[in-house]
Amino acid sequence: MNLKKDERTCLFIDGSSLYSTSRSLGFDVDYKKLLDFFASKTHVIRAYYYAAILDTEDYSPLKPLTDWLSYNGYFLVTKPAREFTDATGKRRVKGNMEIEIAVDMMEMAPHIDHAILFTGDSDFRRVVEAVQRQGTRVSVVSSMRSSPPLIGDDLRRQADNFLELATLGANFTRRQTEAPIRTRTAAPPVRHPADQLSEPEEEDPLT
Repeated sequence: MNLKKDERTCLFIDGSSLYSTSRSLGFDVDYKKLLDFFASKTHVIRAYYYAAILDTEDYSPLKPLTDWLSYNGYFLVTKPAREFTDATGKRRVKGNMEIEIAVDMMEMAPHIDHAILFTGDSDFRRVVEAVQRQGTRVSVVSSMRSSPPLIGDDLRRQADNFLELATLGANFTRRQTEAPIRTRTAAPPVRHPADQLSEPEEEDPLT
């Protein structure tokens, strides 16, 4: 994994991306074990977790997780997700944290040696390159073993290291889930757990 004990390291976790990737591999993440695992391998100075949360009167399934994270070593970054009805009348949810993650990575780069980014979204390639130019090493955590693979080629090539979640997962698995759903076409990863409100076989062109 090329993790070094003396490196100042920061974790940047795209919550929706890690959720969808781990589910596709058949496990849930134990976030206490995840933080303990990386803290045992390198000098973690901060762990960011990013989530877009649907702002409605209904109970959010993410609230227990985000509450726990904020009291247990994670720096929580949230914003409201946007709910809308598409042209076919389907209920959709849109919310990504790309700007928030990019800003924090750029701000932290002068103060750390290693950034570990949990996402497979190739839109992050440019910010990874910018952080590298400041002398910060960048590793990306996602999966090539999911079906379809959830790591973009551009991002994987740009990163200094690619960490396979299917291999790392044994260190912070909470429980086994149902077998991964195999899809015939390369659909993008689910951007937010609330997307499950829509039929899973239909793609959301706006995410």
